[in-house]
Amino acid sequence: MQTTSMTDRLAPTRQIALLLAGVGVLTASSYVAVPMVPVPVTMQTLAVLLVGALAGPRMGLAMIVSWLALAAFGLPVLSGGKAGLLAFTGPTAGFLLAFPVAGYLAGVATRSIARGHVSRFASFLGLHGLILLAGWAWLATLVGAEAAFLAGVAPFLVGAVIKSALAAAIIAAIPGRYRQRG
Repeated sequence: MQTTSMTDRLAPTRQIALLLAGVGVLTASSYVAVPMVPVPVTMQTLAVLLVGALAGPRMGLAMIVSWLALAAFGLPVLSGGKAGLLAFTGPTAGFLLAFPVAGYLAGVATRSIARGHVSRFASFLGLHGLILLAGWAWLATLVGAEAAFLAGVAPFLVGAVIKSALAAAIIAAIPGRYRQRG
């Protein structure tokens, strides 16, 4: 009986620690960047898909939303140390707003349809496409559709393929018992 009681008390602590670890991974991924204009190349999309896939759809979503909330409140957790509400109205806003959806769907996919290497890669590639589409749509309102594609999508296509393959390989290398269930 005492073990159950102790487990119940540790569960929230473990969840908070997991949440903070995810936010830390997302923040670190923001600082691995190649400066480009108007949108930098970062490891954020890789981290978004991995936290969703590894932590599960709900916890992954909580991690991503918490990270974005920290940015909105002014903490320099985004690429180049960007923070504040301006990050959510500038050129990268569409990408940022797609992250919670993509992370959640990565968690759902790895628990249902994307259990094999090829299907996992295809799911991650599709989710990169979703992020790029959302980024393009927002950027197009600022600079026009063609300029948005040339600056906000085309330079990231090869990286999306590489990061999708890397995410699928990382998931395959981690035993299932270390992944969250929900």
